[in-house]
Amino acid sequence: MKIRLAENGDLPRIMEIIHQAQEYFRGAGIDQWQNNYPNAEAILADMAMQESFVVEDDGQVVGTFMCSFRDEPTYEKIYDGQWLTDGPCGVIHRVAMDNRAKGKGYGGAVVQFMVDRCLAQDPPVCSLRGDTHEDNHSMQRLFAKNGYQHCGTIYLESGAKRLAFEKLLM
Repeated sequence: MKIRLAENGDLPRIMEIIHQAQEYFRGAGIDQWQNNYPNAEAILADMAMQESFVVEDDGQVVGTFMCSFRDEPTYEKIYDGQWLTDGPCGVIHRVAMDNRAKGKGYGGAVVQFMVDRCLAQDPPVCSLRGDTHEDNHSMQRLFAKNGYQHCGTIYLESGAKRLAFEKLLM
């Protein structure tokens, strides 16, 4: 298994994996990623910022995610709780795995990759944040299993409610 920066040639496979996730959410009655997001333009923007990554196994792309160290405007206000830290943080978004790759530990590998990336920053970044839909129990399990704590609720620019999580690294 290998995690690497996504390249333009990965876009069709990334979008295939995202479409699988959208179908899964739709079938499960989860109103997440049902509004043409994430779309190819968002992924290309992530690639341009060198924030889009893919998970490969045996040379095949089996997952995708976005990792950023930029400020996240929707994280400025948190409701019904508070963040664990006030300083710079790593942020994970748009995590999706191929349907055949689910349950094989790739999500934990993504979190460990993010931890390593945070600690490699100069100065090291001491926390990781993420958010998910309140009905996306698989992402909530990934957060819990990997040491994230539920911190409260944030609202996206669209007004959509999301559960907010943070993991302390130091």
